[in-house]
Amino acid sequence: MPSFTHIFVGIGNMGARITNSIRADGIVKVTVNPAYYLLPRSEKYKERLRSFFSSLPENTFLWLVFEDKEVNHELLEIIVESAPSDTIKLAYVLTPRKELVTGKKPEWAEPFETVFYDSLWDFLRESDSLSLAFSRASENIAEMFSKLYYYLETQMLVNIDYADLFNMIRGGNVGILRLLNRVDFSWHWGLWDRGLIGILVGKEFPLKDAHEVLERFQEILQEKDIIWGVIMEESLKNEVEILALLVKRW
Repeated sequence: MPSFTHIFVGIGNMGARITNSIRADGIVKVTVNPAYYLLPRSEKYKERLRSFFSSLPENTFLWLVFEDKEVNHELLEIIVESAPSDTIKLAYVLTPRKELVTGKKPEWAEPFETVFYDSLWDFLRESDSLSLAFSRASENIAEMFSKLYYYLETQMLVNIDYADLFNMIRGGNVGILRLLNRVDFSWHWGLWDRGLIGILVGKEFPLKDAHEVLERFQEILQEKDIIWGVIMEESLKNEVEILALLVKRW
């Protein structure tokens, strides 16, 4: 299956920080500053956005990364309405202390195939400071996007490809992405219907242990639907890294 263009758009300070920290050859990184949108005579800035996003290549993956704020919702509306109809629109929204999966689908989420979110609970537990939680989260999320792109573009021992990704994200879902060195199965994984699991293992890591992780995910996902892949990384030795993409129909 051919490669696709991936454009990561960071809206606002946190979105820009995450987007600029993604390390992957071949992607396009764009930042959008809400301050320009809020200034008087902002029509010129809106027109620049419409001009850029209306000329995206065919079948582009458009990832919009932003905090859950009204001004960011207004900007993403301009962007998604300008993008060509064949654009694959995906959102990654930061929602501190708020679980989107348990609520009603917001109006701004309608144009997206899947809205991934992070309530930052994992990072807030480690610190009382929201700014520090945002900082730690931005590093983790950027690394996660870097690894997802790497998995899609690299030949795996057991392959995950774009057909698998399309199968998982299509249809108006809410979802999460997690990059883990171990999996705590007491966490609320059972909320989710389906999953795409990529496992990066060292050359000394037993493959049977990777299979056990996959079997546990399959047991707890509501629809028992899991797509998985394994890739070996020489430098990891006896280590493992797990990328979990989980979705639920909204």
